[in-house]
Amino acid sequence: MWSLLFPPFVKGRGAVGLLVLRAVVGAAFVWHGWGKVQNAFMWMDKPNDPSSIPGVLQALAAVSEFGGGILLILGLLTPLAALALVGMMIGALKIVHLPAGHPFVASNPRDPAYELAAGYLAVNVAILCLGPGVLSADALLFRRKVER
Repeated sequence: MWSLLFPPFVKGRGAVGLLVLRAVVGAAFVWHGWGKVQNAFMWMDKPNDPSSIPGVLQALAAVSEFGGGILLILGLLTPLAALALVGMMIGALKIVHLPAGHPFVASNPRDPAYELAAGYLAVNVAILCLGPGVLSADALLFRRKVER
């Protein structure tokens, strides 16, 4: 069962690359999630236009984004964190970007686009498939169990 959750832990330069990827993307999720956690039940609401997404689901999304970012940075419970963040980015694409007709890349940097959500989705799918690498808390905690 452990080998299903954790593929062989990547070593060497690949492990360094995964560490950098996890740290940068995890920090971005923590940064984006921090404001949402502070207003967890209503962060999607706009003035005079409440969101149709229930507050409990908004709170779960905020915690997933903030907590998932921390877990990615640490490389702790990485498959769970990456899966939660994949769900977040699919939700961002499906609920926000695609229905609004946002382009993949906006011609004006201030206009909305879905390239960032798609990029975060791709990174988290890669981390989900490759695992956290040997430079992670998961490797320290689960490596021996996986190798058996």
